[in-house]
Amino acid sequence: MANTYLEIKENVLKAAMDRTQDRIAMIESALDTARDSSNDDTKSSAGDKYETSREMIQQDINRYQLQLQEANKDLQQLKNIASAGGEKADLVKVGSLVKTNTGIYFIAVSIGLLKIDAANIFVISPVSPIGKLLLGKTVGDSFSFNGVDQRILAVH
Repeated sequence: MANTYLEIKENVLKAAMDRTQDRIAMIESALDTARDSSNDDTKSSAGDKYETSREMIQQDINRYQLQLQEANKDLQQLKNIASAGGEKADLVKVGSLVKTNTGIYFIAVSIGLLKIDAANIFVISPVSPIGKLLLGKTVGDSFSFNGVDQRILAVH
C-alpha cells in the first residue's frame, strides 16, 4: 500500500465521519419534512382520517428521532476514536485498523464497505458478529467467519 497504515486509518476515519454526518443531515431533513406534514395535516384534516394520518406522521417522527439519536451516537464514537490518536496497538479494540489475509477492517461503527486509496475497508461495529470475533485478538491470531478462516496480519 502506498500510504502508511496511520494515513489509511486517518482517511477511513474521515470518510466514516463524513458518511455519518451526511446520514445525520438526511435524517434531519426527513424529520423536518415529517414535522411540516404534521403541521399541514392539522390545518387541513378532519375526523377519523385526520387521527389515522396524524398517528402515521407521529410514528415517522418518532422513527426519525431514534435514527437521529443513533447517528449522533455513531458520530460521537468516531470523534472519540479520532481524539484517542493513532498509536499502534497490539490488541484489537475499538478504533483499530485490522488487516487479515482476506481483508481490512476498521472497528468503529456500522457503515459497511468504504473504498480508501484503492483499498476496500470494512467499517464495522464492535458488536457485529465479525467485530466480536476480532476484539481482543493480536497479530498472528486466527478466526473463522462465515466458513472462511482468517489470520490477523497487522493491527494499527
